[in-house]
Amino acid sequence: MEASLVALVTLFVGMAVGMPLCWLFIASSIAGLLTSGSSITFLAGTFYHAVDNNVLMAVAFFIFAGSLLSEAGLADRIVRFSYALVGRLRGGMEAVGIVSTLFLGALTGSSIPCISALIPLLVPRLERYGYEKRYTAAVICSCCFLGYLIPPSVPALLYCLIAQQSVSAMFLATVIPGLLIAGGYAILNYVICPRYMNQALVRETLTVSATFSGAVKELGRSTWVALPALGCPALIMVGIYGGICTPNEAGAIAAVYCMVIGYFVYRDLTLEGTRRALHSSILSIGVVLVLIATGTVFGRYLIKIGVAQMVANYAMTLFHTKGMILLSMNVVLLVLGMFIDGTPILVLAVPLFLPLMQDLGVNLVHLGSIVILNIGLGVITPPFAMSLFVGTRLSGCTYMELAKIVLVFFFLVGIPVLLLTTYIPALSCWLPTLVLGPEVVGPW
Repeated sequence: MEASLVALVTLFVGMAVGMPLCWLFIASSIAGLLTSGSSITFLAGTFYHAVDNNVLMAVAFFIFAGSLLSEAGLADRIVRFSYALVGRLRGGMEAVGIVSTLFLGALTGSSIPCISALIPLLVPRLERYGYEKRYTAAVICSCCFLGYLIPPSVPALLYCLIAQQSVSAMFLATVIPGLLIAGGYAILNYVICPRYMNQALVRETLTVSATFSGAVKELGRSTWVALPALGCPALIMVGIYGGICTPNEAGAIAAVYCMVIGYFVYRDLTLEGTRRALHSSILSIGVVLVLIATGTVFGRYLIKIGVAQMVANYAMTLFHTKGMILLSMNVVLLVLGMFIDGTPILVLAVPLFLPLMQDLGVNLVHLGSIVILNIGLGVITPPFAMSLFVGTRLSGCTYMELAKIVLVFFFLVGIPVLLLTTYIPALSCWLPTLVLGPEVVGPW
């Protein structure tokens, strides 16, 4: 008990003073082991085996494919396609950002590339049509985490690495919650968008075809131009679920596909752009690898000293129903998301919750969708909201201007969808069961 207390105090004190989490995970493990008089030799072996996993290859390839997104010109074509789909509706120009994020999420599997591509593209353009830039930037920041929910998803890959679940099942498990988030955002945008229209900002008027045939022609043209970009997620899904390639091979195909499209189809990708994408990818992959390795070490240490079982027993005595335990888990994950990035939450919280959820009979694919949705919401939850930090820098708006609008989407759409996902397992498990069979997903 004393050793676990020392380890946890070391962790929380280090977080309070701003130490990097990766070194805190190692330091906390060493502090606890030395306090109990145990050997620290297991650290090296655990560190090595944590990164000696082929799932991390898929993570690296998808991160690189996401970094190529803006450089290869795919974002521009997807925005044009999205405008042809929804741009003529009330608030449709803002809905373009939501639909674009939905498609870009399928290309990147992450959140920051979507913001980096769309805010410079849409905010100045929509301001000329009278949309306040704070609203456009906030909408994009609010739905940036759709990349976590629409496959292929980097957090889903990491969850599978930690919980030993099927990658194919987890990719499908978050599709319906992701579509619910996107649909809810579109409806809310339709209702509140007029509040953020400012006629004094109008510099241009939208020129749209007044005829149905004209609109169909524009949709056809934009679809044709966007087909190479949209082909990437389609190729990945067909490859994985058709049994043609593994997730690792699909990630490599995605990266090569984006380069081919960028160099030879759209011709927007340059050697300098490839270098920038490679540089940012290496930095991101390095951070993920170190966090996975050190977080696994700390998680295994907590399991070794029985903290995971203590959490399970405490939750069982504090709450007497499965529903309340699931609610308390959501609260813990959301609070963690206010201060910690998604990857550390995965490597820290999932090993602690797994024994408890297994005791409760929660399907682990269902659990994965709950955890990933929580992590996505954490990206937009102040005070530590990475999307808001990036959005502030790119849009020129203040943090509070964006946060006030983002929280409206968070509370009116994000939280209701989270509760639906938590208490209706079919939202997560029906699609993977339909495609892969109950023997892969398990009972739910």
